[in-house]
This record gives sequence, C-alpha cells and structure tokens, in this order.
Amino acid sequence: MRAAVLYSTVPPGTSYSDAKPLVVQELDRPEPRAGELGVTITYSSLCHSDLSVVDGSRVRPLPMALGHEAVGRVDAVGEGVKDIKAGDHVVLVFVPSCGKCRACSAGRPALCHRAAEVNSSGDLLHGDALLRTPDGGRINHHLGVSAFADYAVVARESVVAIDDDVPDTVAAMFGCAVLTGMGAVLNTAAVTAGQSVAVFGLGAVGLSAVMAAAVAGASAVIAIDPNTGKHQLARDCGATAAGTPEDAASLIARATGDGVDVAIEAVGSARVIASCLEHVTRGGAVVSVGLPHPSAELTVPALQFAGAGKRLLGSYMGDAVPERDIPLFLNYWRQGKLPVELLHTDTKPLAEINEGLDALAHGQVVRRLFQA
Repeated sequence: MRAAVLYSTVPPGTSYSDAKPLVVQELDRPEPRAGELGVTITYSSLCHSDLSVVDGSRVRPLPMALGHEAVGRVDAVGEGVKDIKAGDHVVLVFVPSCGKCRACSAGRPALCHRAAEVNSSGDLLHGDALLRTPDGGRINHHLGVSAFADYAVVARESVVAIDDDVPDTVAAMFGCAVLTGMGAVLNTAAVTAGQSVAVFGLGAVGLSAVMAAAVAGASAVIAIDPNTGKHQLARDCGATAAGTPEDAASLIARATGDGVDVAIEAVGSARVIASCLEHVTRGGAVVSVGLPHPSAELTVPALQFAGAGKRLLGSYMGDAVPERDIPLFLNYWRQGKLPVELLHTDTKPLAEINEGLDALAHGQVVRRLFQA
C-alpha cells in the first residue's frame, strides 16, 4: 500500500512544496483484525486539521500516516463484523466511538473517551497501530483513519455505510467538513427557523455551517472572511450577506438591529471567538468549532455571560452522531438543499500532497481531493 507519512513537523509559513514534510511511500499492507475493516480509499480530502499536524499546532506522535476525511469501498472484513460486507460504499469518520464510555452512553459519541485516547496515541480502537514500513518500523494512524493512502485498516466504528448513488467526490467531504459544520449549527446551536446566524471563517467547515443555517431556515446568514474571493461562494452556499471582518458589525446591524442569535467561529482563533461574543445579541450563543493553537488563551469580559445571558459552546465534530447525521445530511444533498459540490475545488494525485498543503495554507482551495 501507499501512504503519505509525516516524519517531522515544519513551522507555519514554510513552503511545503520545498520542504516536502509528507513522504508518499510504500508500507506493508495490514489485514483487519477482529472488529476492523480493510478499505480501499477512492478519494481523500485535505483539511486544516491535517495542516495543523504538519505545522505542529496539533501535537501527534510521529511518524504518522496522515489524512482523516475520505470515502472508499470495503475490501476486507474482520472477524465479528456482521453489518458491513466487502464492496460496501463507506464514508470514513475520525472519531470511532466505543459505545460504552460516559460520553457515548450520554448520546455524545463525538466526545468518546476511548476514541480520544487511541486517536492521541496513534493506535486503533481495537488494538495497537498496524502500519509498518518494509523494515518493520511503526507508523502511527491519524485519527483512526490515515486516509492519504490507497488503503486503510480502520475500526468498524470508523465508517458509515452510504448508498451507491452518492458520487465519491461528494461523499469524501461528509466525514469531517460537512459533519462538523452542519453539526455545529443543527446539533450544538440547534438553530431554528427565523433566527439569525453569522459564520466567521469560510473554509469547508464554515461554508458547511452556512449551508446548515440556510437549511434550518435562518432569517439572515452572514458570512465573514478576510478572503474576499470566498464571498460569492458563501452566497452560493446560502449566505444572505458576506464581507470581511471589518464589515461584520455593519452587516450584522443591518440584518438584525443589534446582534445575531448565533455566531459560528470556524477559524481556530481566540481573537475571533472574543469577537463573536461581541457580535451576538443578548441571550445569543457563540459556537467554537475551530481548533486554536494549544497555547492560545481567551480573555473576554466575564459580565457578558451572566449579565447578557450569552453562551460560549464548544463543538467537536459538530456534536454529531455519524450513523444518524450522515444519512440525514445526504438526504438534504439529494433534495438540493446542500450544494456540497461547491466545496470541491479540484482533484490531484496523492504525489502532489505537499503542494496541496501550500494551496490550503494560502487560502487558494476549499477542499482539494486526492487520489492515490
């Protein structure tokens, strides 16, 4: 099998095309153990979370085969797996919920305790890491998926079976971008018809949140990003207005008179989280879905909470229940309410993965797909 492996991080601002931190190489092809599946990857998708591992913002054990958003076909089925068969069309999901821990028992599988442990250690839900170099060196798994590859062994709990009518170029984006952005609006914030929503940060997650606000029937959907090249795309995704951070206050005032009911922070910035709190109305909610650097700290006026009834909510993987939400969101896509195709910028061979890191870091792509 072939996979893109990260051996050492490189600092932000580096030319990834020159540094080539990801090495596309041959690895020994593992077989699935009990409770696992072997999946032939058809398309993988590059996400800012991958870039955060490459630049060291998200600390992971190295070496690691990266990639966590993908679609594929089941190739091999491990012992004990009864509800998935070879040939099934599957979306890969980066939190393989155990079904037994406190979070899973409470109906919040995105916060699975066991998944957090194995995702941090580079192992799989049902056992130690399987990936090996030809000379026997261990390669860690990325979020139980390691999708920048032509093949992956994953836990059964890391896949959701989907119908064959969904094109792979669409399905590839449902395991992270769509699940996270849609979930932040529909699950975490529980936006209802007539409410107003502002989305700060128009990457694939933020644009998915824009789509979700439109699906929910929001009266105003205001999209904010310093990259003006993304503003028309946001309108195409359902935004009623779009502008830069400097435009945010006037756009929100024009739409609501004071502040929005819900602000979605999809940047990964403590400064933007603080700004969002200023832009929500009394009783409003800010949903933080971006991943700030671990050293980032948030300082805001404490009186905004008890004094103005504002709420700050964290949202990991959109508080999603993947087995429930991916089919639901795919139905929105079938009905023409979720134009996910708009997020797909282009498709490149896996050999160009480092050039893809540059394109993402410079805001030139929303979702670039790769074929091994």
